[in-house]
Amino acid sequence: MIGIGPGSPDYLSKRAHDILKTVDAVAGYTTYIDLIRPLIKDKHVISTAMTKEVVRVRLAIDIALSGKSCAIVSSGDPGIYAMAGLALEICKMKKIHVTAPCSRETALREKATLSIEIIPGIPALCSGASLLGAPLNHDFAAISLSDLLTPWELIEQRIEAAAKADFVIVLYNPKSRRRQRHLKTAQKIILKYRDKNTPVGIVVNAMRKGQDVRIVPLKNLHEATVNMQTTVFIGSSASFEYLDFIITPRGYGVKYSVDIL
Repeated sequence: MIGIGPGSPDYLSKRAHDILKTVDAVAGYTTYIDLIRPLIKDKHVISTAMTKEVVRVRLAIDIALSGKSCAIVSSGDPGIYAMAGLALEICKMKKIHVTAPCSRETALREKATLSIEIIPGIPALCSGASLLGAPLNHDFAAISLSDLLTPWELIEQRIEAAAKADFVIVLYNPKSRRRQRHLKTAQKIILKYRDKNTPVGIVVNAMRKGQDVRIVPLKNLHEATVNMQTTVFIGSSASFEYLDFIITPRGYGVKYSVDIL
């Protein structure tokens, strides 16, 4: 499984490049396949739309079980809101004996039906944070506002807990055509614990075509234009805006006497 990072081949690791060159097949969401199309011209491609994740992962596993190699690509990192968990869940459900290539136990590797390697990518919270400066320089929580797989009541509880604990909060999947009010509800919850002028970074298409980076006060978050390609960074009580950046201090200025402060 490969994390394709922000989506440009320029951000792929050497290992990811090498795997994409050598595998027999590649599986992924249509949009993500298009992002790396130049690298997989001659490959057998399994491309499915959103909400068809189970279908494409099952097909990829079937290809691997047939004796061929298959890469499952995910935007960002495969282990963060992506396909690594689903692939391993399906293997567990089907009782497929899998092992990682780095396993030191020769006997375990020899018993394995499949070898699964998870190649990290750059998640949206990292690519987006780099464009904003240093919003995640202290403790933070990442929460998806999509209730497709998680009950909204549970998501609200997590937002409340993160806001009360004064975490910087990173919101994935803030709004879709079906979910128009979730972000506004999240904003109301967070405003109970956070100043209305808390800086909020809004990053659309980080490091891709159409990139847009904005900073707004928390009180205006509900007016921002966001979509499924947006990552929202809500500062903690310590976060501040400086020029075009959001900084969440780690605490060096409190702990140490430093002349530069």
